[in-house]
Amino acid sequence: MIRRTLHDGWQLSATAGPVPTGVAGRTVPATVPGSAHLDLLAAGLIPDPYLDRTEEELVWAHRTDWRYELAFEAVPPAPGERVDLVFDGLDTVATVELDGRTLGSTANMHRGYRFDVRDALRGGGSHRLAVSFRSALEYAEETERRLGRRAHVYPHPFNMVRKMACSFGWDWGPDLQTAGIWKPVRLERWHTARLARVRPLVTVDADGTGRAEIHVDVERSGRGEDTPLELAADVAGRTGSVTVPAGGTSAVVTVTVPGARLWWPAGHGDQPLYDLAVTLAAFGADGRTGAGEPLDAYGRRVGFRTVTVDTTPDEIGTPFTVTVNGRPLFVKGANWIPDDHFLTRVTRERIEHRVDQAAGAHLNLLRVWGGGIYETEDFYDVCDERGMLVWQDFPFACASYPEEEPLWSEVEAEARENVARLTPHPSLALWNGANENMWGFRDWGWPEQLEGRTWGLRYYTELLPSIVAELDPTRFYCANSPYSPGAPIDGLHPNDQDHGTRHEWEVWNRVDYTHYRDHIPRFCSEFGFQGPPTWATLTKWIHDEPPAPTSPAFLLHQKAEEGNAKLDRGMAPHLPAPRTFEDWHWATQLNQARAVAFGIEHFRSWWPRTAGAVVWQLNDCWPVTSWAAVDGDGRPKPLWYGLRHACAPRLLTVQPRDGRRVLLAVNDHDEPWTGELRLERQTFAGTVLRSTVLTLDVPARSVARTDLAAPLTGPADAREEVLVATAGGVRAVHLFVGDRELAYDPEPLKAEAVAVPGGYRVDVHAASFARDVAILADRVAPDAVVDEMLVPMLAGERRSFTVTTAAGVDPAALTGPLVLRSANALSAPAARS
Repeated sequence: MIRRTLHDGWQLSATAGPVPTGVAGRTVPATVPGSAHLDLLAAGLIPDPYLDRTEEELVWAHRTDWRYELAFEAVPPAPGERVDLVFDGLDTVATVELDGRTLGSTANMHRGYRFDVRDALRGGGSHRLAVSFRSALEYAEETERRLGRRAHVYPHPFNMVRKMACSFGWDWGPDLQTAGIWKPVRLERWHTARLARVRPLVTVDADGTGRAEIHVDVERSGRGEDTPLELAADVAGRTGSVTVPAGGTSAVVTVTVPGARLWWPAGHGDQPLYDLAVTLAAFGADGRTGAGEPLDAYGRRVGFRTVTVDTTPDEIGTPFTVTVNGRPLFVKGANWIPDDHFLTRVTRERIEHRVDQAAGAHLNLLRVWGGGIYETEDFYDVCDERGMLVWQDFPFACASYPEEEPLWSEVEAEARENVARLTPHPSLALWNGANENMWGFRDWGWPEQLEGRTWGLRYYTELLPSIVAELDPTRFYCANSPYSPGAPIDGLHPNDQDHGTRHEWEVWNRVDYTHYRDHIPRFCSEFGFQGPPTWATLTKWIHDEPPAPTSPAFLLHQKAEEGNAKLDRGMAPHLPAPRTFEDWHWATQLNQARAVAFGIEHFRSWWPRTAGAVVWQLNDCWPVTSWAAVDGDGRPKPLWYGLRHACAPRLLTVQPRDGRRVLLAVNDHDEPWTGELRLERQTFAGTVLRSTVLTLDVPARSVARTDLAAPLTGPADAREEVLVATAGGVRAVHLFVGDRELAYDPEPLKAEAVAVPGGYRVDVHAASFARDVAILADRVAPDAVVDEMLVPMLAGERRSFTVTTAAGVDPAALTGPLVLRSANALSAPAARS
C-alpha cells in the first residue's frame, strides 16, 4: 500500500450565491484540511469571524457555493494496481470531479468516501481534481420541503443534512456554516487486497487474561480475488494469525495476553496501553504462509479493560452506574463540544491541553455531545492516555430527524464507519443514540407538529443499537440522553429522576440553583449555569465602548435565550446587584462557579443512589458567554476551579437530611479516609464559639454521614458566623444565610506580590473571614494563570498563590482591587482600577 496525501496546491473560489464584491471573482490559496472561511481569512478578504460583530457580516456565506481545485501529477497504474482517491471527510454537500469527469456526490460530513480512479489515471501526467460544495443550508431546506418539516431548535433545518448541527448556530455557538475538505485526502495505490476495516474488540477474561479479537474486512482487486491471504496480529509480543481463503473477504484473529495490566479511568489506576499491529500478506509462490508479499498494515494502541453500565432495576427504579473492570464508579464528567467552530484548527496539542484541564479538575469522563461530531483519532488517543472515559453520542440533537431515504442510508453508513473506527480505544465507554430527542417528542409538542411523520425513533431503537451490537458488542448502548427504559412510548417520562439519565435545566432556565436539591437523579448527564469568559478573552474579541452586558457585540456573543436576564435572576438571591461592568463580570463568573459546585456536591453526596454528574460543559468553540468551565481561548474560568473543588477525591459538604444539616464526607479513594474531624462555629473575626473533634472513618469509594450537634448549627448571629469542618487538609465552610444578608468585612484582605521563577507569588492575609478569594491574573497578563481560586480564608489566615506567566509585570498589579477579588468585595464600594 502506497499512500500519497494531496494537501498542497489547492485553490478556492466562490461560484454562486450572494458573494460580496471583495470576494467574487477571486481565487485564493486553500489549506487542506481546512474550510472556506479560514482561507478567506488567510487571504485578508474577511475579518476574523469571531471578532466583535463579524458573524453578522458573514451571513452571505450561508448560501454561497465553493469550488476547490488542485492540479497534480500522477504516474499511471502499474499492471494489476488499484488506485483510489480517498476523502476522509467532506463538509458537506459536494461533487467530486477528476479531469472534468464526475466521480460522485456526497452529503454527509460524518463519513469518508473512496473512488476508484484507475481508469482516469491510465495516461499518467497532469490531472485536475475539483471538489464543488453547494450551500448545505439550501440543500437542507430543499430536503425539508420534500420530506416535510420536522421540529428543531433554532432557525435552520440542521436535521435535514448530515452535518455538524452546531455549524448552524447554537445557544453557545456562532452561525458560521462551514464548507470545505475538512479531513485528509490522498491517493492510495495497492494491489491484490487491502485492509478495508479493522475492528479490535478488546476485553478481559475472568482469569485476568487480556483478549483482543481483531475482526477484519478485506477488499480485493484484480488478480487478488483468487489469492489466499495471511492475516497476522501482534499485541504485547503475543501473536496470532489466520488464513483468509481465496475469495474470502473477512476474518478474525484472536490474540490472548495472560496477566495483561488493566486500563483504569483517571483516579482509579493506571492506563497501560499496548501496541497492536495487524498485517495482511499474500501467500508466496511456494504456497507457504508468511512467505508472500506484505500488502497492507494497521497499527493502534489498545488497553485491556471491561466496561459496562449497570441498569438492573432496584427498589428505587433503574440505576445507571458505569462499571469498569467490575468496579462501580461515580462519574465526574463534563460535556464536550467541538473545541473550535473551525474544526481543522483543533490540533493534538490543543486537545492534550483541554483533556489535561479536565483531568486537572478531577474529571473522569467526557461526553461527546450529539450536536457536534464523531471526534478525531487524536481526541480518543489522548483520552486513552489520560484515563478519560468517553461517552459518545451519535450526531443527533434537539430535533426530530427524518428516517426516509437518503438520510436512513447515510446514517447507517456513518454509524458503521465510526463504530468500527473507534473500537480500539479503551477510553470509549458507551454509545448514546441522541441528545434530548425522546424528551423532545414527549414534552415539546412534536407529535402535533409531526402529524405521523417519522422523527428518528427507529434510529435510536432499531438501527443504531443493532449496529453497535453487530460491530462493537463490548460496549453499552443507551437510546437517548436523558432516557428512562421504555420512554417515550411506554409510559415512563424520559427525564424521570428515578430511572436512567436525567438532564436538569429547570435550574438556569427557571429556578434558583438551590433547587438542584429537589431531585436525586440516578445519573445527571446534563446540568449547568452560565458565566462570561475571562477578562482577557472578552476584551480581545469584544471592543464595545463602553463595555456592558447590553452592548451590541457583547450581546452577539451571548447566544442563550434571555441569557443575561437569567444571569441576573440567578445572582439576585445570592449576591448584591453589581454596580460596574467589572463587578458584574466577576459576580456572574462567581455565581456560575457556585451554582455548579452546589449541584455537584449534592449529587456526590447521594452516591451510590446517584452515580454520575456530567456538567454542561467543559469547553467553548469561540469567545462567548456560556456554560463552559474553559473559555474559547482556553483560559480556565472561575468555574474550572469550582469543578476542581467539588470533584476532589475527598470532599466535605454540609447537606440537608431529614430536616436538619448534616456533614457528608465523600471518599473517592481506594483507601479508607480516617482521622480527626474538627468542627468549629466561629465569627467572621475569628472567635471560636463552639468546637468539637470527632473521629472520621469513611470506607473506600463511599460516603459517610456525621450528624451535627445543635450548638454547631445554631448561630447566635447568622449574619457573621461560619461553620468550619476540617479533616486531613480538606475543608468545608458553611454559611447560615446568603451573601446579601452577611455582615462581611468588605475589605478583609491585605496582600503583597513578589517575583519568583516562572511568575509571581502573591501572599494574602485575611483580617476577617473572606469568601471565594480569587486572583484574576489574566487581567494583568493574557497568559497569566493562578494555581488556586475561590478559596475561603478564615480570620488570621495567610495563604500564598502562585501566578504563572512569561510576562514582566508590576507585582503590585496582582494585588489591585480588580485582580485580587472575593465575594466580600462585591459588598464594598465600587472597585476602582
